[in-house]
Amino acid sequence: MMPPPSLNPPSESLGRLFLRFLRFGLLAWGGPVAQIAMIKQELVDEERWVTPEQFNRVLSVYQILPGPEAHELCVYFGMLARRQLGGLLAGLGFMLPGFLLMFGLSWFYVTYGIQSPSFQGVLYGFQAAVAALIIRAIHRIGGHALHDRMLWGIAILALFTQLAGLPFLLTLGFSGLMYAIVKWRGALPPKAMLGLVPIAVPLVLAATPTIATLFYYGLRTGLLTFGGAYTAIPFLQHDAVVIGGWMTNQQFLDALALSSILPAPLIIFSTFVGYLGGGPWGALALTAGVFLPAFGFTLLAHDQLERLIQNTNLHAFLDGVTAGVVGLISATAIGLFRSAVPDLPALLIFLMALAALYRWKAKAAVAGVVLGAGLLGWAITLLI
Repeated sequence: MMPPPSLNPPSESLGRLFLRFLRFGLLAWGGPVAQIAMIKQELVDEERWVTPEQFNRVLSVYQILPGPEAHELCVYFGMLARRQLGGLLAGLGFMLPGFLLMFGLSWFYVTYGIQSPSFQGVLYGFQAAVAALIIRAIHRIGGHALHDRMLWGIAILALFTQLAGLPFLLTLGFSGLMYAIVKWRGALPPKAMLGLVPIAVPLVLAATPTIATLFYYGLRTGLLTFGGAYTAIPFLQHDAVVIGGWMTNQQFLDALALSSILPAPLIIFSTFVGYLGGGPWGALALTAGVFLPAFGFTLLAHDQLERLIQNTNLHAFLDGVTAGVVGLISATAIGLFRSAVPDLPALLIFLMALAALYRWKAKAAVAGVVLGAGLLGWAITLLI
C-alpha cells in the first residue's frame, strides 16, 4: 500500500529523481537537523509534494524507528514519486556522495597511513573534538529519552552492565521489556511486542571478521540505532575494537572524526569500520547492512509501521531500549575519552570543542568544530 497521494505528484524521470537526491547528498552538511530542514524546504514548502502535517507525521514515524531519519525521508519521497524503484534510487542518491568520500578516505588511510607529523597532529585534535561530540550527543539524546526516574535508572543500570562486560543485546532487550512491563501494569506483552524480543538474543560470531560477519554487524547496528547515528557507536565499537580487535580506539575515533566533516549521515563512519575489517568488500558489506533497514522499513512496510507505531505498548518498549542505549553510549564514551584525551593539550581542545558545540548553533557547527580542533592539534604538534 502506497502512502497517501501528494498535493503535487512529481512527474520527473528516474534519472532526474536520482540526480535530485544526489544533490541533496552533496549538500548534506550539518547533521540530521540541517539535512531534514533542507529536504523539507524544497519538497514540502516549495514544491508541495505533501502537506506539512503529513510530513510531520511521516517524520515522527522515522524518529521512533531505527536508522538515519534524513535518509529514510529521502526513500519515502522517492517512493512517492516513482514507487519502490524511485525510493531505492532516492536513498542511493542521498547516501552515495558520503559513501564514496568515506570509501576514498578509508583507502588512503589504509594504503598510505598517517605517519607524517602533520596528519598525526590533525587527528590528535580530531579525536579530542569527537570525544566532545559524543558527550554532547549523550546530553542531547538523554535529555529527550530520559523523561522519568525509571528511565534514568535503566540508563544507569545499562552503563554498569556495559562496564561489567555483559552482552549489550541482552541489556537492551531487558531494558525495553522492563520499562514496557511497568507500563503494561503486569499485562502480558502483545504479539507485536513479542516479535521484537529476539533482537536481544546474542549471536556468537568469530572474532576475525568475514564479509558475512561484517554484514551481520552492520545489519544488527542498523536495527538498533534508536535516537540517531550516535547510538550506533557502542555497537560498532564493541564489535570492531572490543571483540574483533581489527581496530584500535584511536582508529575508531578517526572514523567518527572523518564522518563528521563529510556531507553525509554520521552513520557513514561504518564504511571506515568495514574497510579496516575487510577491505573494500568489507566496507560495502558493513555499509549495506547498516542502511538495509532504512531502505526496507520504508519500501516494504511504511504504512504498516505507521499504524503499528500508534500502539502505546511499542512506545514503552522502545523508550526502555533507548534509555538502555544512552547507558551504553555513556559506557563507551568513557573508554573513548581515555584514548582521545591522553594529556593536557588534548583536554584543552576537548573543553574548547565542548563549549563551542553548546554555544554554536549553525548548520556547520559540527564540521567547523572538528576542523578547528584539527588545526589546533596540528599547531600543537608544531610547537612541541
